[in-house]
Amino acid sequence: MPRQAYTTEFKELAVKRVQDGETVATVKKELGLSDQTLRNWVKAQAEGKLKGAGNKVVTPEQMELSRLRAENSRLKRENEINKKGSSVLRERCAVKYAWIALQDKVFPLAELCDVLDVSLSGYRAWKRGGKPASKRLTDDQMLALILAIHAELKGAYGSPRMLRELRLRGFKASKARVERLMHDNGIRARHKRRYRVTTASRHGLPVATNLLNRQFTPEKPNQVWTSDITYLWTDEGWLYLAIVLDLFNREVIGWSLKPQMASDLVTDALTMAWFRRRPAPRVLHHSDRGSQYASKAFQDKLPEYGMVCSMSRKGNCWDNAPTESWFNSFKNERIHGKRYATLAEMKAISFEYIEVFYNRKRQHSTLGYQSPIQYLEQWLSEQHQQQLAA
Repeated sequence: MPRQAYTTEFKELAVKRVQDGETVATVKKELGLSDQTLRNWVKAQAEGKLKGAGNKVVTPEQMELSRLRAENSRLKRENEINKKGSSVLRERCAVKYAWIALQDKVFPLAELCDVLDVSLSGYRAWKRGGKPASKRLTDDQMLALILAIHAELKGAYGSPRMLRELRLRGFKASKARVERLMHDNGIRARHKRRYRVTTASRHGLPVATNLLNRQFTPEKPNQVWTSDITYLWTDEGWLYLAIVLDLFNREVIGWSLKPQMASDLVTDALTMAWFRRRPAPRVLHHSDRGSQYASKAFQDKLPEYGMVCSMSRKGNCWDNAPTESWFNSFKNERIHGKRYATLAEMKAISFEYIEVFYNRKRQHSTLGYQSPIQYLEQWLSEQHQQQLAA
């Protein structure tokens, strides 16, 4: 795959995670960035040189406030670690190490070891030993791990995915036991809501034939991309999210978030996808027949990128079912039942879901319960091995 290029919107939201208290080490791991790349973005933002960031002068007073915010964030993280780990702190070191292994992508490793009163060298020695815990965890210990995962993933998983997640992280667990513990303690995935049609297809613009015809399983990456728009409500008003999915590994390769639903919403999402993948010509791009996708601005982009246009039949959401399914999962797992005060808050949670959780971590049933990026990396590795053997 080609080297990725990142849009200004992506860079700004990545930097915001650091500004909100996450460490550079955590954010670069979450987003698959190099340490230097992220530090360059943070520096450019501080100097007002990150494209689109504005030329803001940082005063000494603002720098001190920033330092105090970072210290306050560190104390909050420490309190959260104490709160989450309280049920296992009294157990033997192996269980503490197992819990640290579960949380090392959420909190800095040194902080975890310090708060749980174990040595960093001891944890690393245990880690080199292989498996997290040879002794069967008690129900209380297993429940603590399930609760930690449930909180970390913001309630995204029911018992089938929870079981796989536990096993992926090295913990022995049976289907019946996980189901029982989750049922008895009221731990469940966020409930689904019905799909609601939002496409504005009453326009006089030309529309394309449905070339995709519900063939949702391409054999390779960059053969079929699908796109759509959804509405996200905040106390400041609506925010609109457009995404582009590669149907091969169901990865969100392009996205755009804007307070207006104009043609630049979908063209920006397409541009991000193209810069990320730089595919060979003849990618089939499928969408609904909404006015944004039928617009001249968007239709001019497709031949510029060498793509072929396909559109769903009128009023038929099933012609673009994978994209509709993605919106359904996103809203169930991050939006429904929660109130977002600002557009900036909604942008941050959307970025976290797409780039930190969904693309890199979320188990996808269509992909054999791998994340989209894991699935693609495995496929690329297999192709490489076949080329070497040929």
